[in-house]
Amino acid sequence: MTQSALDRARLYQDELSAIRRDIHAHPELGLEEYRTADLVAQKLEAWGIEVHRGVGKTGVVGVLRNGNGEDAVGLRADMDALPILEATGLPHASQNPGRMHACGHDGHTTMLLGAAKYLAETRNFNGTVNFIFQPAEEGVGGALEMLKDGLFERFPCNHVFGMHNRPGLAVGKFITGPGARAAGGAFFDIVITGKGATARIRTKASIRLSSPATWARRCNRSCRGTSPRRTRRCSASPVSSPATPTT
Repeated sequence: MTQSALDRARLYQDELSAIRRDIHAHPELGLEEYRTADLVAQKLEAWGIEVHRGVGKTGVVGVLRNGNGEDAVGLRADMDALPILEATGLPHASQNPGRMHACGHDGHTTMLLGAAKYLAETRNFNGTVNFIFQPAEEGVGGALEMLKDGLFERFPCNHVFGMHNRPGLAVGKFITGPGARAAGGAFFDIVITGKGATARIRTKASIRLSSPATWARRCNRSCRGTSPRRTRRCSASPVSSPATPTT
C-alpha cells in the first residue's frame, strides 16, 4: 500500500515539534540569526541536502536535485523573530529577553525543514528544489540582502512558493489565490527642519511635531482594513507650522 504524503509527514511530528520549540526558545532578530541558520544547515546536511550558508549574510539555501528535469522551484521561509518580551510562561518560551517568535517564523522554518526532509527521503520529483531560508523578514531587508547576494543567479527558480501561518484558520485548511495575499511594508523618513523651543518660550519655536504626527495617524487609519490586492496612497505633503501658537 502506497503511503500518502500526509501520513509520512505525520511520522515527523515529534521531531519537527522539537525543532520548532528549540527555535522558539532561541529567537534571533533580523540578520542576527546565526544559531537558527546553523541549526537549519545542520539538519539539511544530515538529510543529504547540499547547503549554502551566508546567502544574504545569515540566509541559508539548500539544494536538492533528482532525475534529469531542468526545471527548478524555490520553497521559501523566514527565520527572524521580533523585539518583543515573551510572557507566555510556556516551557519553551524565549530564553532571549526582549526577543520572541511572535509572528510564527519558528513554525515557518520548521515547516520548510519538514518539506526538505520529506523530499530528500522520497525523491518524488524530477528537477531541482531550492530551499530558501530567508533572514530579516521583519522590516530589515533580508530578501534584498539575498537578492544582492545573487540568490536567483546562483539558484535559478522557475517558480517560488511560500506560505504564512494564519491564526484562527482551521487545521488542514489553506487560503490561496491569484495575486497578492498579504500586504508588504515600506519605510520612509520625514526630516523636519526648524527652530525648537521649550514649553515656557514656545512662541520662539518655528516647528510643531503635532502636525506630522497627526498626518501619520490619519494615514495609518485610512489604510487599515484595505485589501492587500488594492493600492492605497498616502501623500506626504510639505508641513508648515504657524510662527505663533493658536488657541
